[in-house]
Amino acid sequence: MGYDEAILKLGDFGRYQKIIYFLICLTSIPVAFHKLAGVFLLARPNFRCVLPFEDASGNGSQYELPQRLWEISYPPAEACEYYDVSYSEEYLNGSLPRTTNNTLSCDRYVYDQSTYLNSAVTEWNLVCGRGLLASASDSLFMFGVLLGSIIFGQLSDKYGRKPIFFASLVIQVVFGVLAGLAPDYFTYTLSRLVVGATTSGVFLVAYVIAMEMVGPAKRLYAGIFVMVFFSLGYMLTAAFVYFVHDWRWLQISLSLPGLIFMCYYWIIPESARWLLSKGRKECAIANMQKAARFNRVDITPEVLSELLDEGESSADKQVELDPAKEKEPLPSVWDLFCYPNLRRKTLLIFLDWLVTSSVYYGLSWNTNTLGGNVLLNYAISGAVEIPAYIFLLLTLNRWGRRSILCGSLVVAGISLSLTGVIPQHMHVLIVTCAMLGKLAITASYGTVYIFSAEQFPTVVRNVALGAASMVARIGGMLTPFLAPLAGIWRPLPMLICGVLSLTAGLLSLLLPETHNKPMLETIADGERFGKKTKGGQYLETGRELRETLEAQPLKGSPEKGHKANGHEV
Repeated sequence: MGYDEAILKLGDFGRYQKIIYFLICLTSIPVAFHKLAGVFLLARPNFRCVLPFEDASGNGSQYELPQRLWEISYPPAEACEYYDVSYSEEYLNGSLPRTTNNTLSCDRYVYDQSTYLNSAVTEWNLVCGRGLLASASDSLFMFGVLLGSIIFGQLSDKYGRKPIFFASLVIQVVFGVLAGLAPDYFTYTLSRLVVGATTSGVFLVAYVIAMEMVGPAKRLYAGIFVMVFFSLGYMLTAAFVYFVHDWRWLQISLSLPGLIFMCYYWIIPESARWLLSKGRKECAIANMQKAARFNRVDITPEVLSELLDEGESSADKQVELDPAKEKEPLPSVWDLFCYPNLRRKTLLIFLDWLVTSSVYYGLSWNTNTLGGNVLLNYAISGAVEIPAYIFLLLTLNRWGRRSILCGSLVVAGISLSLTGVIPQHMHVLIVTCAMLGKLAITASYGTVYIFSAEQFPTVVRNVALGAASMVARIGGMLTPFLAPLAGIWRPLPMLICGVLSLTAGLLSLLLPETHNKPMLETIADGERFGKKTKGGQYLETGRELRETLEAQPLKGSPEKGHKANGHEV
């Protein structure tokens, strides 16, 4: 309580915190640029083979062909092959019939430039047999996001929030520009993988800095408003695409705004909480004094030192009361799978993270499959996220977490499933259902963070959330492979997203509600929470659990006196 109490003395969310918080939130905008730019960088326009006679006539750059010429040159619904015939003048004018249905594979392509001037796909011909390379590039970008969350998270804990934040920014700009200059597919993909890693370094570290300088009562709002700025960056990407048509210049123009944030080095302070954790108390007090002066709060270094000492002494007392705690091995994610009730809840939560991440990015990256104006669909897809976050601000502390999570997933599932049965000519209705699904899945994304943290006991909460986040990144890595399914049936990607959302929403009803419940502390608390007793009552955490631990051993646990995973049970 020492640090939190000191923050309250400085001003729960004073003028200094508001300014720093706003500046940090702005860094979410270029993160959104990089995470969602793949929609346009790897856009796949309509295409066809260059026909043999076009080489001689010089008409290979024209995508449009007369319908009669299209029918005698290409098999039905086939863009990767053309008929193996002699394209003589007599054949082309219709006086000579086709005598074979044999086809040849394309070796050159011509692309429709009515929507996209060019993209990495058109430059390196990532279509037909090479089509999966485009999906693999986006998948590796998300793999970079996964690596970045692990690497930069650990580095920021070791070396500080501020240096890792700025190192991530520099690397992001350098490799973002390199991706725009890449001479080949592999250089581009490797550069994008590094950029993906830095998005975690920038966003997650900035998020931690913001949360660590805000009072406990304001952290819910602070966490959600960071996501609002991400949505603003989502929409601004469409503005860049509107004015910058070449994919290379688009990638570079989305990377260069990161240079603006370099001036933050002289503005953003190091996290006081991190300084305290490393024993640099004087530096932490100096930073907090600066905030106090800016907030016009009169507080002496001695008072701050006493408040921070209270937090340290309370932690020391806990160790003195239970010295065994200091010697306990670190908790492992495998502890979550040792007991049946905790294992069931963990698997359900992992499913929620997997589906929420997959559907969110599936909708964000597949707006071009909805038809109509691609840029407008994309901008609306970003805009609907803001009402979702406002909805969470108004309801998260009033309604149950489970109700919001399940309701959001079910609404998303129904809305997205409807896109598969609505006739294709009812374009406005299809887009409306897809955007309603996007709003709902965004709300579930904001809820699953809080709901998961409240489901896991304190002793394994950090490792559990880290594992859940990793599962979500795996979902993001699989999502790019949804887009090619639109070639089989246009509504198929949306339909898959709908079925997944509906399934996860209904299964989430099996999880216990956590709203207005005490935080779980031990593995025993986690196992018993949400588990019905013989009397039909749900057990909660607190004294009741600790008192009944000996009387009611955990099901499936070792006998008394033995150890499981290094913990006495």
